[in-house]
Amino acid sequence: MLKLLVGLGNPGPEYEDTRHNAGWWWIDRIAADLGVTLRPERAYFGLVGRTSVNGQPLWLLKPTTYMNRSGQSVAALARFFKIAPHELLVAHDELDLPPGDARLKRGGGHAGHNGLRDIHAQLGSADYWRLRLGIGHPGVKHEVVHWVLRTPPAAERAAIDEAIDRSARALPLLLAGEVARATAAIHTTEPPRPKPPRPAAPATAAPNAPKPSSASGQPAP
Repeated sequence: MLKLLVGLGNPGPEYEDTRHNAGWWWIDRIAADLGVTLRPERAYFGLVGRTSVNGQPLWLLKPTTYMNRSGQSVAALARFFKIAPHELLVAHDELDLPPGDARLKRGGGHAGHNGLRDIHAQLGSADYWRLRLGIGHPGVKHEVVHWVLRTPPAAERAAIDEAIDRSARALPLLLAGEVARATAAIHTTEPPRPKPPRPAAPATAAPNAPKPSSASGQPAP
């Protein structure tokens, strides 16, 4: 049973709509769905909310430490409330998935993500759940920093939001321990809408067609 949901991002209006804040977008959606208000908690270095699901407490956390110190916030709350790594889910942006894709996994490496890297270090464990929200890759390594700190175009943002919606709808399954069903729901992207049929081309007269005859039987002028 999950006890702590975390969305990673950077604080400040200049970062609010950047790709690196996809985890924040997700936790905001979950808070809205659950009717939870996130409030600043200095002891946990972030915005924190609490609710109850299936009779069990559930914490929501947005670290406000900047991405590369996310572990300071996560570890502070997890240790105080004795939340084990496997009871924790972290939502974050994922370069290796295209916008619109999302993947759920437990454990593994940090793949160079500085937020995950610090969580690994502060918890002393990689055995926590991750929700990987695809943001796409710029194609060249030296552009990655600029890529994640830019606002995605409208079509990409809509695709990311669709993945967030899909994973939010699957969260009750995950909280109920139905991991296989939740995973299947999260990993299934919506099929593209079929394009409308192209209109038929208007009929055209055959070339060099004879002109209709007049009433007198002679060709019309």
